[in-house]
Amino acid sequence: MQESWRWFGPKDPISISEVQQTGISGVVTALHHVPPGQLWTPEDIVERQRVIENGPDGPTGLAWNVVESLPVSEDIKRQTGPWRDHVATWIESMRNVAAAGIEIICYNFMPVLDWTRTDLDWALSGGATCMRFELIDFAAFDLHILKREGADFTPEVTEAAGTRAAELTDQQKADLTRNIVFGLPGAADNMTLDDVKAHLAAYDRISPERLRQNMIDFLSEVAPVAQELGVRLCCHPDDPPFPLLGLPRVMSTEADYAAIMEAVDTPANGITLCSGSLGAREDNDLPGMMTRLGDRVNFIHLRNVHRETPGRPCTFHESGHIDGDVDMVALIAAIRAEEKRRRDAGRADHDIPFRPDHGLHMSDDRARQGQPGYPLVGRHVGLAELRGIAKALEATGA
Repeated sequence: MQESWRWFGPKDPISISEVQQTGISGVVTALHHVPPGQLWTPEDIVERQRVIENGPDGPTGLAWNVVESLPVSEDIKRQTGPWRDHVATWIESMRNVAAAGIEIICYNFMPVLDWTRTDLDWALSGGATCMRFELIDFAAFDLHILKREGADFTPEVTEAAGTRAAELTDQQKADLTRNIVFGLPGAADNMTLDDVKAHLAAYDRISPERLRQNMIDFLSEVAPVAQELGVRLCCHPDDPPFPLLGLPRVMSTEADYAAIMEAVDTPANGITLCSGSLGAREDNDLPGMMTRLGDRVNFIHLRNVHRETPGRPCTFHESGHIDGDVDMVALIAAIRAEEKRRRDAGRADHDIPFRPDHGLHMSDDRARQGQPGYPLVGRHVGLAELRGIAKALEATGA
C-alpha cells in the first residue's frame, strides 16, 4: 500500500513541508486552477511536479503519483454543447500527464455535485468536528428552501422536514444552503437558489440509463488511449451513493462498477474504491467489493462513516478512520491480499496507492480554514491508525 496525501496545490493552507512530515511518499493533486474542458499543458504539469519535489529546504522525497481529479465537464456528462471537443481536450491532457510519468488518473461522473453534506463542522462528543449529512435537514432544504418541483421523500421525512423548516431562523437557512451548495461548481461565489435550480434543470431529461450510456461513450474513447499510454483510470463513486435533488446516479454500488467495467472491458478502465462514499450505503460490502473487483482497483480512499439511520437515503456522519460502520481491518486485509495476488502474477502495479480520506477537525485544524474534510492533524491521526492496522496484519501474516 503506497501511502499518499491529497494536496490542493500552492494555495493549500497545508504546506508541502508539512505534507513531507507525514512520512508519505506520494502526493495526490490536480491543476485546480484549470477549468473543466480546458487543456492541462505540459508546462503546468511540470511546474506542479517541481513544487512538490522541491521544498524550501531542498528535495522533499515526494512525487506526484495520482491525478485527482482530471475533471469531466458537465457538457461531456450531458453530451451537450462542445462535448466532443472537451473529450478531445481530456485525452490530450491525459497524454501530457502520461508524458510527465504520472500513471494514475482519478475522475468522477457525478452530475453537478462532487459531494453533499448538510453540516461541514458538526461537533462530536470528544470535541472534534466532522462533516455530516442529516436527512431531515436536507429534506427541509429541498422541500421548503429550494422548493424543488418533484422533491419526493417518505411521509415521515416530509412531515419532519416541515417541522424543521418552520423552526429554522433565516441565518440557519442561509447556513444550511451554503453547506449543501458547497459541492456545486462556483459555490465559493455567492450562488443563488436560482443558480442551483439552473444547474439541476440541465439534467431534467437525463435518466440514470442515459447518464450511464454517456459515461460508456466517454470511456469508449478515452480508455483505449489510456491503455496505449500505460495510464490507469479510476472512477470515484457517488458521494453520497444515493439520488439527491433529482439528479441521476450511476456509480453507487458494486453492480454499477461491474456494469461500466463490462461495457468498456480494458484494464485501463478501473476503480477508485472510496470506503467513505460507498460506506454510506449499508448494502455495500467494502471488503467483499475489494476482493471481487480488486483486479481493477487502481486507487483507494480510506475513511469511515457512521450511519445514524437505516435505509437510503440515510443520515450519516464522517467518523474516525477506524470507528465507523466500515470494517477497516477486513478492508485493509482484502487490499493486502489483492496486492499479494498482483505480486505473484508479476504485475508492476502491485503497490496500490491509498490516501487517508477526509478526517476529523481537531487541535489547530479549524484555524487553518482549508478545504472541508481535509485537515492536517485529523488526517495525520487517520493515517497513523491505518498504518497501525497494516503493520498488525503484516506481523500476523494476514
